[in-house]
Amino acid sequence: MQFLDSLTKEIKTFLPVQNRVVMYVCGLTPYDSAHIGHARTYVSFDVIKRYLIKKGYSVFHIQNITDVDDKIIKRCKETGANPKNLTEQNHNEALELFGQLHILPADVYPKVTEHIPQIIDLIKLIMDNGNAYETETGVYFDVSSFGGYGKLSGQDMEEIEAGSRKEVDESKNDPADFALWKKTKNEIIEFDSPWGRGRPGWHIECSAMVRTHAKQTLDIHGGARDLIFPHHENEIAQSEAGTKKKFCNCWMHTGFLTVNGEKMSKSLGNFITLRQALSNSTPNALRLFYLQAHYRSPLDYDEDNLQATEESVERIFNTLGLLNETLANAGSHVDQDFREKTNSLVATFYKNMENDCNTPEALSSLFSLLRMINGHLASGKVDHAQLRIVKNALQDMLWILGLEEKRKGLEEKKEDILALAIKLGAPKPETPEQALEFLIKLREDSRAAKDYKKSDEIRDKLKAIGIILEDKTGTSGSRWKII
Repeated sequence: MQFLDSLTKEIKTFLPVQNRVVMYVCGLTPYDSAHIGHARTYVSFDVIKRYLIKKGYSVFHIQNITDVDDKIIKRCKETGANPKNLTEQNHNEALELFGQLHILPADVYPKVTEHIPQIIDLIKLIMDNGNAYETETGVYFDVSSFGGYGKLSGQDMEEIEAGSRKEVDESKNDPADFALWKKTKNEIIEFDSPWGRGRPGWHIECSAMVRTHAKQTLDIHGGARDLIFPHHENEIAQSEAGTKKKFCNCWMHTGFLTVNGEKMSKSLGNFITLRQALSNSTPNALRLFYLQAHYRSPLDYDEDNLQATEESVERIFNTLGLLNETLANAGSHVDQDFREKTNSLVATFYKNMENDCNTPEALSSLFSLLRMINGHLASGKVDHAQLRIVKNALQDMLWILGLEEKRKGLEEKKEDILALAIKLGAPKPETPEQALEFLIKLREDSRAAKDYKKSDEIRDKLKAIGIILEDKTGTSGSRWKII
């Protein structure tokens, strides 16, 4: 398996330190609701995680909660909210939405507020090693003391210094130096430290939580592309300056997400929360939309494209339904051509996943496989043995992609189905299943008698209560699904 390492800018074979892959993905700063940009990143790393699990690795996934941050303080001052309540409410809501999106939960969600002693210990270590200094405003990392600074972002020190600005209330030695600890007085969020009351800088928080929970060089450190500089650049510098060990073996970053071609922002009126997105599309469609672009590529959010992915999801699970129906019967026919072509498409799916998690090409293989399955099923002469193999392969592929069929039960439509069946002459059915069976049989009888008006009426009335009837190809009978 190969990934592109953002540090070396090269595709390289993924070799974890142990059989257990340790993956750290930068988590939310929960001062506001999670949005579709967050979801794009977490779906991408969810697929990477799922693929590693399917390959047989144990994955230890760390995803921090930045509950100490200037944005949180600003929001609390504006609204009068309690920082702990604000961050817990927003993060709990985000986890619930991520669950709806089929994102596997992390093994740990460490909070900054619960790791202040570890953060202080790491800052002391960095200072003892001569890489940081204290001023009247805080403790700062001395960028000039770390020879490899800029290696992740590809910037040299002149560019970094030109892009930095020296605040009037700071006494830093150099504009590029960054805060490890900010001294404060009677702030909403502050803690005791050897340097007085204050709070940690943003970057040191992640380094300390990695050191606490990973206990080794990270196999993968992930996040959105906009975190490369300064956040991830600073993580490398302070971690390696403090521990004198390599911080991470493979850096992975997701591409930017825009909305209708523009950067998402509230001022432009194109800021879309994850809850809003999931109210307009299904979790499967949103996941599939994200995966149609390579995780490193830019992606433009477009609701017209989302509608197309809804239809693609329907095709996937319709084919799976047809497979299940066909495999309910036995057969001994062998189709060697079908076997060779389907095995090749399954192999191509995995080859694409091995190549830096190339989901667009993997999806192309998946949909080619679906077309081949549908054509084979329609032929009337099916290879049951190969279809069982293909079904298992298809289910594995869908699990890796995080696409899950969620069949709604008839129970929630019980009253409407029973009422319709009784109105059309059913002898008092006791369950919605019995009522639906009666209605399907009545429609088939009407079609056989060429009473198409009645047949269409039954179909339309079922659709009105949220049940779609689909006639089977090449045979009698109908299948149903709830919408």
